[in-house]
Amino acid sequence: MLAGPGPPDEVDWVSRADDELGLILACCHPALDPAVRVPLTLRTVCGLATAEIAAAFLVPEPTMAQRLVRAKRKIRDAGIPLRVPPPAELPDRIGGVLRVVYLAFTAGHKPSSGDALVRGDLCAQAIRLARALAALLPDDAEVAGLLALLLLTDARRDARVSDTGDLVLLADQDRSRWDQAKIAEGEAVLGRAMRRGPPGPYQLQAAISACHSCAASAADTDWREIAALYGALLRFEPTPVVAANRAAAVAMAEGPAAGLALLDQVSADRRLARWPQLHIARAELLGRLGRAADAVSAYRTALDLAPAAPERDFINRRIEELSR
Repeated sequence: MLAGPGPPDEVDWVSRADDELGLILACCHPALDPAVRVPLTLRTVCGLATAEIAAAFLVPEPTMAQRLVRAKRKIRDAGIPLRVPPPAELPDRIGGVLRVVYLAFTAGHKPSSGDALVRGDLCAQAIRLARALAALLPDDAEVAGLLALLLLTDARRDARVSDTGDLVLLADQDRSRWDQAKIAEGEAVLGRAMRRGPPGPYQLQAAISACHSCAASAADTDWREIAALYGALLRFEPTPVVAANRAAAVAMAEGPAAGLALLDQVSADRRLARWPQLHIARAELLGRLGRAADAVSAYRTALDLAPAAPERDFINRRIEELSR
């Protein structure tokens, strides 16, 4: 539970803090292992299932379950206070909090399991938390970048699902269904953040999303700029997932062969073996290169990883098309 009012200089900060946001800040205590702060908060505050969290971190579910058990034991044995921290402690926790909000949104925007293509409750919760963070830290450019990213991405939510409930890829979406108010707000927030100095990772991701939002059609998308932004993002987050996204952007800018070469380099990272989206991306590029049999094989590998139901339906449709 949240602590009561502190000294006079803390009361205003506490009174403006969202309850859930306060709990997230508490769970991101610096005494906890950095590798478990985010998963613990996603489990205890956002209510994500252990399987969903494991999928987000590309680790087996039993491994994640053990990490969560150890973290809870650490809180109990060390007597870590679950309370809203004073302002002086925020710098040590804000990075973890941003990560929590981002991953909560990702879990809602792209569920790793279940029948729903989008979990609107998680998306809305993440945006609300990002707004609370922005109100709490109005001069933090990365907080603003995160809010902009979530707004620009969520603006496309309705267009990601067809009237029959099927997944619609970005290139095939009806852009008239995009939420123009969210796009305008997201671009305005991003513009203010970028004027505060060199961009950080959330601002870069928001800029990537803005490239999509500003394009009148899929054909007008500036994929070279998107590939360059992913290259800049790699300097902050040298992860295989970011590298895979850059490879997909290069494929759109320079052709499927160039993208596939990069994607095959990334796929050597064993952490991505459990990521269905990698195999789906490879399958799409192989299909564009006319390698139908290889594309079907990649799609089947993705199916073996038990993706969410809408993605399974999408994969099966692709396999059927390639097998004709």
